[in-house]
Amino acid sequence: MHIPNGTTDALRLLPFDAALTEALQPSPDYEVRRWLYVPNTYSEYRYILGTRGKKPLICVGINPSTAAPDALDPTLQSVERIARSNGYDSFLMFNVYAQRATRPDDMERVLNPGLHRENLRAFAYLLSLSPAPAVWAAWGNLIDKRPYLLPCVRDFFALGRQAGAVWYTAGPPLKSGHPHHPLYLKRDTALLPLDLESYLRARP
Repeated sequence: MHIPNGTTDALRLLPFDAALTEALQPSPDYEVRRWLYVPNTYSEYRYILGTRGKKPLICVGINPSTAAPDALDPTLQSVERIARSNGYDSFLMFNVYAQRATRPDDMERVLNPGLHRENLRAFAYLLSLSPAPAVWAAWGNLIDKRPYLLPCVRDFFALGRQAGAVWYTAGPPLKSGHPHHPLYLKRDTALLPLDLESYLRARP
């Protein structure tokens, strides 16, 4: 369980570029050739956690919990299984908001623009890893937990459009219209195309 230790505006955030540089260096805690973990130590926020490969699937959840290299939580275990069953050799877990909180109800009430800005840089980096990035929308109904989350998705969609990203949902959307959260999906759940632009247009 991770309960936030205050709001992120009280933290001295490590900019994404600096955190990435550190994450590409050898680590005594995990195999850097297998894992991408940014920042590369456990903290109150996380930009990226995933495995390295030639055909990665970018998964976009709501916010990080306790997962770390070689210690995936049940959600990340499901993400890895579904990525592999759909033909991807690796997964890259990203989140709409980078603050760690096992319970989304514990997320901060107000957006930290600095944290969102660095998270945008993290997403741009992930998009740069593939000529046609595959992005799995996986936030479920949790997107409604905070009013700032959907505007964050709009920013990620704009970046993805510039990069030629293709968006997917795992199985049909929920009754609410939101894409499924990964946790309780079957390991062989198929990824289906998602018209994210129409999804966002229906939620002004």
